[in-house]
Amino acid sequence: MKTQKPLKRTITGTVISDKMDKTVTVLFETRKRHPLYKKFVRVNKKVKAHDAKNEASLGDLVKVVEIRPVSKEKTWMVQQILQSSGGGDKK
Repeated sequence: MKTQKPLKRTITGTVISDKMDKTVTVLFETRKRHPLYKKFVRVNKKVKAHDAKNEASLGDLVKVVEIRPVSKEKTWMVQQILQSSGGGDKK
């Protein structure tokens, strides 16, 4: 019997830092239910994503996909820039 590979996770977030070479920091927000008070709380998480062509810039809305580890902290890759911030050229 052949086992299927699990689907790669994708998230959509905002680029909050593009100062590193070929790496951007992406912030995404999730909503979780508080166990005691049953209220939805917002949880922010930052991930580092590989950007091979240095295309993403500060403020862009990007779609990132999970990949095998590229370095100690980079396990995501920029798949697509959904909305450009129009911030101009990088460096």
